[in-house]
Amino acid sequence: MGHILITGGGGFLGQRLAARLTAADPGSVELVLWDHVRPSLPEEAAPASRVLVGDLLDPALRREAISTRLDAVIHLAAVVSAQAEEDFDLGMQVNFDGTRALLEACRALATRPRFVMTSSVAVFGGALPTRVPDWWATRPRSSYGAAKAICELLVNEYSRRGFVDGRVLRLPTVVVRPGRPNRAASSFASSMIREPLAGEEAVVPVEPNTPMWLMSPDRAVDALMHAVELDAKSLGDDRVISLPGLSVSVGEMASALGRAGGGEAAKRVSWQFDLPIATIVQSWPGDFEATRAKGLGFEADASMDEIIGQHMAETGKGGGR
Repeated sequence: MGHILITGGGGFLGQRLAARLTAADPGSVELVLWDHVRPSLPEEAAPASRVLVGDLLDPALRREAISTRLDAVIHLAAVVSAQAEEDFDLGMQVNFDGTRALLEACRALATRPRFVMTSSVAVFGGALPTRVPDWWATRPRSSYGAAKAICELLVNEYSRRGFVDGRVLRLPTVVVRPGRPNRAASSFASSMIREPLAGEEAVVPVEPNTPMWLMSPDRAVDALMHAVELDAKSLGDDRVISLPGLSVSVGEMASALGRAGGGEAAKRVSWQFDLPIATIVQSWPGDFEATRAKGLGFEADASMDEIIGQHMAETGKGGGR
Protein backbone atom coordinates (compact mmCIF):
# COMPACT_ATOMS: atom_id res chain seq x y z
CA MET A 1 0.00 0.00 0.00
CA GLY A 2 1.62 3.22 -1.14
CA HIS A 3 -1.00 5.98 -0.88
CA ILE A 4 -3.22 5.87 2.23
CA LEU A 5 -5.84 8.27 3.61
CA ILE A 6 -6.47 8.14 7.36
CA THR A 7 -9.49 10.05 8.64
CA GLY A 8 -9.24 10.89 12.30
CA GLY A 9 -5.52 11.06 11.57
CA GLY A 10 -4.90 13.44 14.46
CA GLY A 11 -6.37 11.08 17.06
CA PHE A 12 -4.24 8.76 19.12
CA LEU A 13 -5.02 5.66 17.01
CA GLY A 14 -4.54 7.61 13.78
CA GLN A 15 -1.17 8.90 14.94
CA ARG A 16 -0.01 5.45 16.10
CA LEU A 17 -1.16 3.86 12.87
CA ALA A 18 0.57 6.50 10.72
CA ALA A 19 3.82 5.98 12.62
CA ARG A 20 3.63 2.19 12.27
CA LEU A 21 2.78 2.28 8.56
CA THR A 22 5.68 4.55 7.72
CA ALA A 23 8.16 2.75 10.00
CA ALA A 24 7.38 -0.50 8.17
CA ASP A 25 8.47 1.04 4.83
CA PRO A 26 10.24 4.39 5.45
CA GLY A 27 9.98 7.02 2.74
CA SER A 28 7.58 5.09 0.52
CA VAL A 29 4.19 5.37 2.24
CA GLU A 30 2.38 8.52 1.12
CA LEU A 31 -0.09 9.53 3.80
CA VAL A 32 -2.99 11.93 3.89
CA LEU A 33 -3.96 12.54 7.52
CA TRP A 34 -7.34 14.26 7.81
CA ASP A 35 -8.88 15.52 11.05
CA HIS A 36 -10.64 18.53 12.56
CA VAL A 37 -7.43 19.23 14.48
CA ARG A 38 -4.04 19.39 12.78
CA PRO A 39 -2.34 15.95 12.71
CA SER A 40 1.42 15.43 12.81
CA LEU A 41 3.12 13.54 9.99
CA PRO A 42 5.72 10.90 10.88
CA GLU A 43 9.26 11.73 9.83
CA GLU A 44 9.43 8.52 7.77
CA ALA A 45 6.41 9.45 5.61
CA ALA A 46 6.96 9.97 1.90
CA PRO A 47 7.73 13.59 0.90
CA ALA A 48 4.36 14.00 -0.81
CA SER A 49 2.46 13.20 2.43
CA ARG A 50 0.22 15.93 3.75
CA VAL A 51 -2.35 16.88 6.36
CA LEU A 52 -5.89 18.18 5.91
CA VAL A 53 -7.80 20.05 8.59
CA GLY A 54 -11.58 20.33 8.39
CA ASP A 55 -14.95 18.63 8.05
CA LEU A 56 -15.55 15.26 6.37
CA LEU A 57 -18.54 16.83 4.61
CA ASP A 58 -16.43 19.56 2.98
CA PRO A 59 -16.46 18.61 -0.74
CA ALA A 60 -13.28 20.56 -1.51
CA LEU A 61 -11.35 18.70 1.19
CA ARG A 62 -12.78 15.41 -0.02
CA ARG A 63 -11.55 16.08 -3.53
CA GLU A 64 -8.12 16.92 -2.14
CA ALA A 65 -8.06 13.80 0.06
CA ILE A 66 -9.26 11.23 -2.46
CA SER A 67 -7.38 11.02 -5.73
CA THR A 68 -6.84 8.43 -8.43
CA ARG A 69 -3.59 7.37 -6.73
CA LEU A 70 -5.43 6.29 -3.58
CA ASP A 71 -4.79 2.70 -2.50
CA ALA A 72 -6.63 2.61 0.82
CA VAL A 73 -8.85 4.62 3.17
CA ILE A 74 -8.67 3.91 6.89
CA HIS A 75 -11.72 5.61 8.33
CA LEU A 76 -11.34 6.29 12.06
CA ALA A 77 -13.12 9.65 12.37
CA ALA A 78 -16.30 9.66 14.45
CA VAL A 79 -18.34 11.56 17.01
CA VAL A 80 -18.05 9.45 20.16
CA SER A 81 -20.88 7.65 21.92
CA ALA A 82 -22.13 9.96 24.68
CA GLN A 83 -21.73 13.03 22.47
CA ALA A 84 -23.67 11.35 19.65
CA GLU A 85 -26.42 10.54 22.15
CA GLU A 86 -26.58 14.17 23.31
CA ASP A 87 -26.43 15.68 19.81
CA PHE A 88 -28.28 13.41 17.38
CA ASP A 89 -27.78 15.66 14.34
CA LEU A 90 -24.02 16.04 14.83
CA GLY A 91 -23.59 12.31 15.40
CA MET A 92 -25.48 11.38 12.23
CA GLN A 93 -23.77 14.07 10.15
CA VAL A 94 -20.29 12.83 11.01
CA ASN A 95 -20.82 9.12 11.65
CA PHE A 96 -23.31 8.37 8.88
CA ASP A 97 -23.27 11.24 6.33
CA GLY A 98 -19.48 11.56 6.54
CA THR A 99 -18.97 7.84 5.93
CA ARG A 100 -21.41 7.81 3.02
CA ALA A 101 -19.65 10.82 1.47
CA LEU A 102 -16.29 9.05 1.70
CA LEU A 103 -17.71 5.90 0.13
CA GLU A 104 -19.22 7.92 -2.70
CA ALA A 105 -15.90 9.66 -3.35
CA CYS A 106 -14.18 6.27 -3.51
CA ARG A 107 -16.89 4.97 -5.81
CA ALA A 108 -16.28 7.88 -8.20
CA LEU A 109 -12.64 6.80 -8.58
CA ALA A 110 -13.72 3.50 -10.19
CA THR A 111 -10.48 1.91 -8.90
CA ARG A 112 -12.01 -0.03 -5.96
CA PRO A 113 -9.68 1.16 -3.18
CA ARG A 114 -9.55 -0.73 0.09
CA PHE A 115 -11.84 0.87 2.66
CA VAL A 116 -11.20 -0.03 6.31
CA MET A 117 -13.74 1.34 8.78
CA THR A 118 -13.78 0.99 12.55
CA SER A 119 -17.12 0.00 14.05
CA SER A 120 -17.99 -0.80 17.65
CA VAL A 121 -19.56 -3.23 20.08
CA ALA A 122 -22.22 -0.49 20.40
CA VAL A 123 -23.96 -1.97 17.33
CA PHE A 124 -25.30 -4.64 19.72
CA GLY A 125 -27.89 -4.28 22.45
CA GLY A 126 -30.99 -5.72 24.01
CA ALA A 127 -31.03 -9.27 25.37
CA LEU A 128 -27.59 -10.73 24.69
CA PRO A 129 -25.97 -14.09 25.38
CA THR A 130 -23.04 -14.13 27.79
CA ARG A 131 -20.74 -14.69 24.82
CA VAL A 132 -21.89 -13.17 21.53
CA PRO A 133 -21.42 -15.38 18.43
CA ASP A 134 -20.30 -13.97 15.09
CA TRP A 135 -23.77 -14.34 13.56
CA TRP A 136 -25.66 -12.40 16.26
CA ALA A 137 -27.93 -9.65 14.89
CA THR A 138 -27.19 -6.00 15.60
CA ARG A 139 -29.74 -4.16 17.76
CA PRO A 140 -28.08 -0.91 18.89
CA ARG A 141 -29.36 0.97 21.91
CA SER A 142 -27.61 4.26 21.19
CA SER A 143 -27.45 6.75 18.30
CA TYR A 144 -23.73 6.07 17.97
CA GLY A 145 -24.35 2.34 17.66
CA ALA A 146 -27.18 2.88 15.18
CA ALA A 147 -24.99 5.00 12.88
CA LYS A 148 -22.20 2.43 13.02
CA ALA A 149 -24.63 -0.43 12.24
CA ILE A 150 -25.97 1.49 9.23
CA CYS A 151 -22.43 2.11 7.98
CA GLU A 152 -21.56 -1.57 8.34
CA LEU A 153 -24.36 -2.32 5.87
CA LEU A 154 -23.15 0.45 3.58
CA VAL A 155 -19.60 -0.89 3.43
CA ASN A 156 -20.94 -4.38 2.71
CA GLU A 157 -23.15 -3.03 -0.07
CA TYR A 158 -20.47 -0.82 -1.65
CA SER A 159 -18.17 -3.87 -1.59
CA ARG A 160 -20.84 -6.13 -3.13
CA ARG A 161 -21.29 -3.64 -5.97
CA GLY A 162 -17.54 -3.45 -6.55
CA PHE A 163 -17.24 0.24 -5.60
CA VAL A 164 -14.74 -0.42 -2.76
CA ASP A 165 -12.93 -3.38 -1.22
CA GLY A 166 -14.34 -2.96 2.28
CA ARG A 167 -13.37 -4.28 5.72
CA VAL A 168 -15.18 -3.24 8.91
CA LEU A 169 -13.57 -3.91 12.27
CA ARG A 170 -15.78 -3.96 15.36
CA LEU A 171 -13.22 -2.72 17.85
CA PRO A 172 -13.42 -3.54 21.54
CA THR A 173 -13.03 -0.57 23.89
CA VAL A 174 -9.41 0.54 23.48
CA VAL A 175 -7.57 0.86 26.80
CA VAL A 176 -5.45 2.68 27.92
CA ARG A 177 -6.00 5.78 25.80
CA PRO A 178 -3.66 8.73 26.42
CA GLY A 179 -4.72 12.30 27.13
CA ARG A 180 -7.72 13.38 29.14
CA PRO A 181 -11.25 11.91 29.46
CA ASN A 182 -13.48 12.61 26.45
CA ARG A 183 -17.21 12.30 25.81
CA ALA A 184 -17.18 8.62 24.95
CA ALA A 185 -19.30 6.55 27.34
CA SER A 186 -16.31 4.22 27.66
CA SER A 187 -13.88 7.00 28.55
CA PHE A 188 -13.79 5.93 32.20
CA ALA A 189 -12.22 2.59 31.20
CA SER A 190 -8.99 4.41 30.36
CA SER A 191 -9.19 7.17 32.97
CA MET A 192 -9.63 4.67 35.84
CA ILE A 193 -6.18 3.29 34.95
CA ARG A 194 -4.42 6.34 33.51
CA GLU A 195 -5.22 8.93 36.17
CA PRO A 196 -4.49 6.85 39.31
CA LEU A 197 -1.13 5.76 37.89
CA ALA A 198 -0.36 9.45 37.30
CA GLY A 199 -1.27 10.35 40.90
CA GLU A 200 -4.72 11.76 40.07
CA GLU A 201 -8.27 10.84 41.07
CA ALA A 202 -10.63 8.95 38.74
CA VAL A 203 -14.39 8.36 38.86
CA VAL A 204 -16.04 5.16 37.63
CA PRO A 205 -19.70 5.68 36.62
CA VAL A 206 -20.75 2.00 36.39
CA GLU A 207 -21.12 -0.95 38.76
CA PRO A 208 -18.03 -3.11 39.45
CA ASN A 209 -19.68 -6.18 37.89
CA THR A 210 -20.15 -4.43 34.52
CA PRO A 211 -18.39 -6.53 31.83
CA MET A 212 -16.10 -4.84 29.31
CA TRP A 213 -14.62 -6.06 26.01
CA LEU A 214 -11.13 -4.53 25.79
CA MET A 215 -8.15 -4.18 23.49
CA SER A 216 -4.82 -2.39 23.95
CA PRO A 217 -3.76 0.41 21.57
CA ASP A 218 -0.98 -1.77 20.12
CA ARG A 219 -3.41 -4.60 19.36
CA ALA A 220 -5.83 -2.13 17.77
CA VAL A 221 -3.11 -0.84 15.44
CA ASP A 222 -2.06 -4.44 14.70
CA ALA A 223 -5.66 -5.16 13.70
CA LEU A 224 -5.93 -2.13 11.41
CA MET A 225 -2.69 -2.96 9.63
CA HIS A 226 -3.71 -6.59 9.27
CA ALA A 227 -7.10 -5.55 7.85
CA VAL A 228 -5.48 -3.43 5.15
CA GLU A 229 -3.39 -6.38 3.99
CA LEU A 230 -6.09 -9.09 4.11
CA ASP A 231 -6.91 -10.78 0.82
CA ALA A 232 -10.47 -9.96 -0.24
CA LYS A 233 -11.04 -13.63 -1.10
CA SER A 234 -10.65 -14.56 2.57
CA LEU A 235 -13.52 -12.22 3.50
CA GLY A 236 -16.18 -13.33 1.05
CA ASP A 237 -19.47 -11.45 1.07
CA ASP A 238 -19.41 -10.46 4.75
CA ARG A 239 -16.96 -7.62 5.28
CA VAL A 240 -17.78 -7.04 8.99
CA ILE A 241 -15.49 -8.61 11.59
CA SER A 242 -15.98 -8.70 15.37
CA LEU A 243 -12.43 -8.57 16.70
CA PRO A 244 -11.13 -10.77 19.50
CA GLY A 245 -10.63 -8.95 22.78
CA LEU A 246 -10.25 -9.38 26.50
CA SER A 247 -13.40 -9.83 28.61
CA VAL A 248 -13.07 -8.44 32.15
CA SER A 249 -15.37 -6.78 34.66
CA VAL A 250 -14.75 -3.21 35.74
CA GLY A 251 -14.04 -4.55 39.22
CA GLU A 252 -11.36 -6.83 37.78
CA MET A 253 -9.86 -3.82 36.00
CA ALA A 254 -9.64 -2.04 39.37
CA SER A 255 -7.95 -5.10 40.90
CA ALA A 256 -5.38 -5.14 38.08
CA LEU A 257 -4.72 -1.45 38.72
CA GLY A 258 -4.00 -2.29 42.36
CA ARG A 259 -1.58 -5.04 41.36
CA ALA A 260 0.25 -2.71 38.98
CA GLY A 261 0.23 0.55 40.91
CA GLY A 262 -0.21 -0.55 44.50
CA GLY A 263 -2.71 0.40 47.17
CA GLU A 264 -2.27 4.15 46.75
CA ALA A 265 -3.22 3.98 43.05
CA ALA A 266 -6.26 1.83 43.86
CA LYS A 267 -7.44 4.34 46.48
CA ARG A 268 -7.59 7.07 43.83
CA VAL A 269 -10.56 5.35 42.17
CA SER A 270 -14.05 6.33 43.36
CA TRP A 271 -17.37 4.81 42.28
CA GLN A 272 -20.19 7.23 41.42
CA PHE A 273 -23.03 5.62 39.46
CA ASP A 274 -24.13 7.68 36.43
CA LEU A 275 -27.37 6.32 34.96
CA PRO A 276 -27.08 7.75 31.38
CA ILE A 277 -23.50 6.47 31.00
CA ALA A 278 -24.23 3.14 32.69
CA THR A 279 -27.29 2.58 30.47
CA ILE A 280 -25.16 2.92 27.33
CA VAL A 281 -22.28 0.80 28.62
CA GLN A 282 -24.54 -1.95 29.99
CA SER A 283 -26.17 -2.32 26.57
CA TRP A 284 -22.84 -3.46 25.10
CA PRO A 285 -21.71 -7.11 25.01
CA GLY A 286 -18.96 -8.08 27.39
CA ASP A 287 -17.62 -11.09 25.50
CA PHE A 288 -17.44 -12.38 21.91
CA GLU A 289 -16.62 -15.70 20.33
CA ALA A 290 -14.75 -13.86 17.51
CA THR A 291 -14.17 -17.22 15.81
CA ARG A 292 -14.03 -15.74 12.32
CA ALA A 293 -11.58 -12.99 13.31
CA LYS A 294 -9.23 -15.48 14.96
CA GLY A 295 -9.34 -17.60 11.82
CA LEU A 296 -8.36 -14.53 9.80
CA GLY A 297 -5.31 -13.95 11.99
CA PHE A 298 -6.50 -11.24 14.38
CA GLU A 299 -5.27 -11.56 17.98
CA ALA A 300 -6.35 -10.46 21.46
CA ASP A 301 -4.38 -9.21 24.47
CA ALA A 302 -3.52 -11.86 27.04
CA SER A 303 -4.59 -10.07 30.23
CA MET A 304 -5.50 -6.79 31.88
CA ASP A 305 -2.12 -6.89 33.61
CA GLU A 306 -0.45 -6.98 30.19
CA ILE A 307 -2.50 -4.00 28.96
CA ILE A 308 -1.66 -1.92 32.04
CA GLY A 309 1.99 -2.97 31.78
CA GLN A 310 2.10 -1.71 28.20
CA HIS A 311 0.72 1.65 29.30
CA MET A 312 3.18 1.94 32.18
CA ALA A 313 6.12 1.08 29.92
CA GLU A 314 5.09 3.78 27.45
CA THR A 315 4.42 6.51 30.00
CA GLY A 316 6.80 5.66 32.82
CA LYS A 317 3.88 5.95 35.25
CA GLY A 318 4.12 3.50 38.13
CA GLY A 319 1.70 4.79 40.70
CA GLY A 320 2.50 4.62 44.40
CA ARG A 321 2.85 1.59 46.62
